[in-house]
Amino acid sequence: MLKITKVKRGSLAKELGLEVGDEIIAFDGFACEDELDYLYYCEATHFTMTVRDKRGQGETVVEVEKDEGEDLGVEFAKNTAIRTCHNHCVFCFVDQMPKGLRESLYVKDDDYGMSFSCGNFVTLTNLSDEGLERIIRLKLSPLYVSVHTMNPDLRVKLLRNRFAGKIVEQIDRLAKGGIEIHCQAVLVPNENDGEELAYTARKLFSYYPAVRDLACVPTGITKYREGLYPIADVDKEYSEKLLDLVDELNKEFGVNFLLPADEYFVKAGRTLKSADFYGDFEQIENGIGMTAKFLSEVHAGLADLPDCTTLTKKKKSLIISGVSAEKINREVLNKARAVIGNLETDVLPVVNEFFGATVTCTGLLTGQDILKAVEAYRKAGGDFDEIVLPGNTLKEFEDVFLCGMTLKELKKKLKFDNIRINRLGGCGLVDILTNVL
Repeated sequence: MLKITKVKRGSLAKELGLEVGDEIIAFDGFACEDELDYLYYCEATHFTMTVRDKRGQGETVVEVEKDEGEDLGVEFAKNTAIRTCHNHCVFCFVDQMPKGLRESLYVKDDDYGMSFSCGNFVTLTNLSDEGLERIIRLKLSPLYVSVHTMNPDLRVKLLRNRFAGKIVEQIDRLAKGGIEIHCQAVLVPNENDGEELAYTARKLFSYYPAVRDLACVPTGITKYREGLYPIADVDKEYSEKLLDLVDELNKEFGVNFLLPADEYFVKAGRTLKSADFYGDFEQIENGIGMTAKFLSEVHAGLADLPDCTTLTKKKKSLIISGVSAEKINREVLNKARAVIGNLETDVLPVVNEFFGATVTCTGLLTGQDILKAVEAYRKAGGDFDEIVLPGNTLKEFEDVFLCGMTLKELKKKLKFDNIRINRLGGCGLVDILTNVL
């Protein structure tokens, strides 16, 4: 149901007699759940709307004829409700977080609408048959699905949800219904890896190209796992075997269908795949191919600089990094110094004490750990003119870290204002390095 809060002057809605306070409860006889229904029918040229009168005078079926893509000219009350997770996954990251953080960090969303509009991964275990048909009818494509395994019994075990075994039927119906699907498998050692992963990959690839790819990501393990399902962290040997299996399966399929997380390459001590391996980076929001994209952008940015680029005055940039990205960042900055005169750089790898040392990615660094690391760097004699902070350490659209510390508070505690936020990847880093404030 959509409650109208505004009807624009001269709009089609005005001509149809719609008023503020009216409620659209159905399109073509199908119940209206949210704005996805409205957006779909905005593309149609002919349909019916069932409208509930604001005065309580009953419901009216309105026939609509319009141009393709023409907006009706209405706005609706915001609906902030989301479909939440019904699982109790053995690898759930939310279950491994400390208490006292902002409430939104504990919300376990599992909303196919957000999967379509934002790229969030969903398990589909809370999805009814009607919901599945709605996805197909409204052409909510692409979707991002946390498959984890196509073995029904194993999926029930890992997600601890008796409905989790429906995934085989769900993928089949979505793929045959014309929905493009990007999948992921959070790999739990000795559970859904090895031969089980090979089975899952082959089963999903049978739907290619409707099922576009399968990301393989390691379980995020924090220090807050007491009493939870025992899961071992991955090491060099494990990562080597996983990457070998990925290469074998991709060779079998003839396309780069399995996309391994960067962490496996770091743990295995192997060279990352090139940017070409990841195609259009369709799983970039999952972190898949992020480093390759970053490197390609840095190299392109440095190549575009004029010959003998020299800063007007010397400056030293201190790059904040997660432990796993330290080596890559040092290699990048070595190349930058060779191209940009008067530039000095250093990388500060920050150990994640907040979540535990097993969490090594940059995006999960907290303000308090960054503060501690910078203070220790200073105490050891390190100096800098600017600190470059990756944008993914901060909340989107708000300068606050996972621990609750704000960027303003970090600057105050460090007594240092020149902290520059890089939200534009490799291109953004080159811009920052070549700019003197």
